[in-house]
Amino acid sequence: MDYRFNNFYELITYQAKKHKNKVALFVNNEKITYGKILEKADRFAGFLAAKGVKEGDRIALFLRNSPEFIYTVFAASKVGAIIVPVNTFLKEEELSYILEDSGSSVLVASTIHDKVVNSSKAGSLCRFIVWEGDRAVEGERNYSFEEALRSEAEAAYVARSLEDTAVIIYTSGTTGKPKGAMLSNKNILSNAESGRRTIDVKPKDRAIVFLPMFHSFTFSIGVMLPLYVGGSIVIISSIKPFSNIFKQVLTKRVTLFFGIPDVYNALAKAKLPWYFMWFNKIRAFISGAAALQQKTLDAMAKKFKRATLLEGYGLSEASPAVCMNTFEKQKAGSVGTALYGYEMKIVDEDMNEVPRGEVGDIIVKGDNVMQGYLNRPEATAETILNGWLLTGDMGYMDDEGFLFIVDRKKDLIISKGINIYPREIEEVIDIYEGVSASAVIGIVDEKSGEVPVAYIELEEQIEILDEAGLKKHMRENLANYKIPKKIHTIPELPKNATGKVLKRVLKEGLKNEEPA
Repeated sequence: MDYRFNNFYELITYQAKKHKNKVALFVNNEKITYGKILEKADRFAGFLAAKGVKEGDRIALFLRNSPEFIYTVFAASKVGAIIVPVNTFLKEEELSYILEDSGSSVLVASTIHDKVVNSSKAGSLCRFIVWEGDRAVEGERNYSFEEALRSEAEAAYVARSLEDTAVIIYTSGTTGKPKGAMLSNKNILSNAESGRRTIDVKPKDRAIVFLPMFHSFTFSIGVMLPLYVGGSIVIISSIKPFSNIFKQVLTKRVTLFFGIPDVYNALAKAKLPWYFMWFNKIRAFISGAAALQQKTLDAMAKKFKRATLLEGYGLSEASPAVCMNTFEKQKAGSVGTALYGYEMKIVDEDMNEVPRGEVGDIIVKGDNVMQGYLNRPEATAETILNGWLLTGDMGYMDDEGFLFIVDRKKDLIISKGINIYPREIEEVIDIYEGVSASAVIGIVDEKSGEVPVAYIELEEQIEILDEAGLKKHMRENLANYKIPKKIHTIPELPKNATGKVLKRVLKEGLKNEEPA
């Protein structure tokens, strides 16, 4: 694959020269040109450099969707720093863990998240914090973004290469603590180029971004792809009220709509006004992060006859897009064919390719495959073999190369496009008084894709679980979306001969049960 840019800063510099006065970002009634993005990025880079930020430093982003998120990405690239987008749904301890594990020395955060930030270890772990938002900023080593943008300092451009790490995305995985997937400039730019070819993105396209920018799918495909081609982005800072998204789609003449299954489930059922259906300019709905239900695909096709819903598949370790259905051909139940420049194979446990139509492990190769997990060489060696990324998912390919996902090899739960790993929840539950052991599984939910459900085995002397107390304990230690929607107390968890919990047995028992 050929690359026009070596890093993000080269990208924005090129677009600012070519499209200086073109609107790149729409934020409510504000219009921000490419020239203005470069100007703001340069100013923020100057501020960062003046504060001692240097090549290789990590800058964590705990930001809502905002222009400041984008300015920070390009400013960091100019000074050679690495960005660490952090899930803003996380609680204090979870944020502290990522800041410490990533070695982030700077935090850029939104003031709407100040309670979590101020209750975390950010103050001691980071040299300083820059705040985006309307609230006043107080305290030593705290700066407002507006103040930072008034900096007169200039930053020298650090020419990072395609192979250099640009982003660290923390992925839930299925076991233990989150792991930081190190993504290079090449990884992200390859996803942008492959996406451009598949979706045929042009400078005239306008994409709406309401999904969180910290998510790998939104970051690479929702943000970097439109900017990569000189297109425009309509930034939505909050998904509520959802009616505002419809309004922005119409008034900003949005052509590309990036969503996840629960959004399309809602869209398929929504009674939209006739003028929205008549006047919207959407040509493509792009879906990622989780599988779409067949009834949603059918309903969307019936409802939006001028637009195509393209379902794809990916994972953070692959920057994240791997494959996608195309305008030319789509198959029901399939996540499409490999994107330009990438390879996919279905293999057995010995890494031998299996015949078409046979289920096996999905592996991926290409410029999108991460450099590895930060600080975890053993986990990296287990996940990348001879350049092939072991996705941990199982599926099969048909004779035309269309991939069909069958199941996850491990126990990952995906709720509203966000990864949840059961072990972390189990560890929180297991330390609660009276709990002997626990097992968390994901069950299908129409609104969220999947939701976690917990099974608990009590200690012998405990007859009744204090469920209210347990929920309070979980709320104090876990992000809200990780808290199980149902808690079942059972006499004994099903286990095999070695003592491993048989989660498939639990899932079988819940097949016909609806979540609360």
